[in-house]
Amino acid sequence: MNQTEFTLILSEHSEFLLSHALKFTNDEDDAKDLMQETLIKGMRFAEKFDEGTNLKGWLYVIMKNTFINDFRKNTKKKELITTDDEISSAQLKTSATVNTSTTTFAMEDISKAMDSIKPEYSIPFQLHFEGYKYEEIAEQLDIPVGTVKTHINQARLGLKKYLTMYRP
Repeated sequence: MNQTEFTLILSEHSEFLLSHALKFTNDEDDAKDLMQETLIKGMRFAEKFDEGTNLKGWLYVIMKNTFINDFRKNTKKKELITTDDEISSAQLKTSATVNTSTTTFAMEDISKAMDSIKPEYSIPFQLHFEGYKYEEIAEQLDIPVGTVKTHINQARLGLKKYLTMYRP
């Protein structure tokens, strides 16, 4: 059976699919979308259908799996998105604006900490912080990649010691 014949046979089952889609979604528009997606997948995977087997059953399984996958995807989206009523005080604390004077002091401390680090450590660290890869830094500074990694690590350790007051 060629693709055109298969497509015609699929379209004959659209009413059957729509009635089942309505049972899944309980909404006419969503049911039409689910039916359309099922038909599209049926056409796309026509070569996987074994001729002589139950086409309605095959389409029903496609529809059921599509509905389940969409439901899971939508559930994950809803978990990520919170509404105003659901925002807790812990979430407000992390999303609240920070006092700019505190930020200014922190930036001054970070600047002093960077100044306290040897230039051979701070330069690779700054480049890495700006997004350069280890290999790019090594090439730019004409030093081995292992040395770049060591210098960056030493800079981190120095900053960690200097900025202990900001640890939670």
